[in-house]
Amino acid sequence: MSNVNANTIRAANGSLGTDIRIKNTSLYESDGGTSVTQNLVQGVAKVWNNVNQVGTQAIQDSFNVASIADTSVGFTTTNYTNPMSNTGYSISACSEYNTHQGINTSVSTASANGIVNLNSGGSYEDRDDTSIQIMGDLA
Repeated sequence: MSNVNANTIRAANGSLGTDIRIKNTSLYESDGGTSVTQNLVQGVAKVWNNVNQVGTQAIQDSFNVASIADTSVGFTTTNYTNPMSNTGYSISACSEYNTHQGINTSVSTASANGIVNLNSGGSYEDRDDTSIQIMGDLA
């Protein structure tokens, strides 16, 4: 097996920005030093965002997010730029402090999901640091 060592990869014409393509059947070396075949694309987050729900809702940072909607107090809908292939994707969500958070399944589709925040008393509450991470297959 050959090794390629490089500091910069350029296109054949010398321009920067070369795409590196990884197939679903690509091999990688595990921490144990063995080569394994695994779908590397499956392990990459397809959507994530960090939203301030307080006042005028604002995206603080994101990836593959077209927009958000203030559904009501404690509820935010995230609309994806590129949709998922189905509704069977995995969502992780978190928010600041000691609140309870869940997925508003009535809004979860291949192109959007809803997040709901509750305070420790069980009432809906806007939080200024609410995040989601989504894993799955893009359409």
